Amino acid sequence: MNTENVEIHIRHGSRADNVLLAEMGRVTFYDSFAKQNTPENMAAYLAASFSPEIQAAELDNPGSLFLIAEVNNTPAGYARLHTAPAGQLLPAGVTGTHPVELVRIYARKEWIGKGIGAALMKACLEEAAARGHDVIWLGVWEHNPRAIHFYQKWGFRVVGSQIFQLGDDPQHDLVMQRSLADIET
Repeated sequence: MNTENVEIHIRHGSRADNVLLAEMGRVTFYDSFAKQNTPENMAAYLAASFSPEIQAAELDNPGSLFLIAEVNNTPAGYARLHTAPAGQLLPAGVTGTHPVELVRIYARKEWIGKGIGAALMKACLEEAAARGHDVIWLGVWEHNPRAIHFYQKWGFRVVGSQIFQLGDDPQHDLVMQRSLADIET
């Protein structure tokens, strides 16, 4: 895929990527949200969410798929899709008979605006459809207009809300979803 004269390669993450994903997760989440949150809440969330052990467990989860975007063999961003186990409650508003969650999609700061997000989103939609999912959903912080606009551009619409716990701060996420019926596999 060639976007803005940059060759972006998307590959599936493997267990060997646990250290890379922990580091990239910490850095991209911090870069995205540190200015709007307290250092204590950021530290608590990063510690609870991004470590090589946590990412290894996520990589080992059969319902989880990581996609890693690389430019010249250098990691530039990543995404994680997750299928909830049968019987697990989904946020109100999420429909479909076989939904999948887009848990994370981030580009490193230096790659924002250079097509990494678009390449990852395209790959996520194609992977989700190829795996038989009929809808894809996500949670996005209500105070993140850039991300909300990005998702709307890709056909996502608000269907509800949920709480996202960042340290001791219960934040409000918009729940957005889109159909995968128009995605060719």
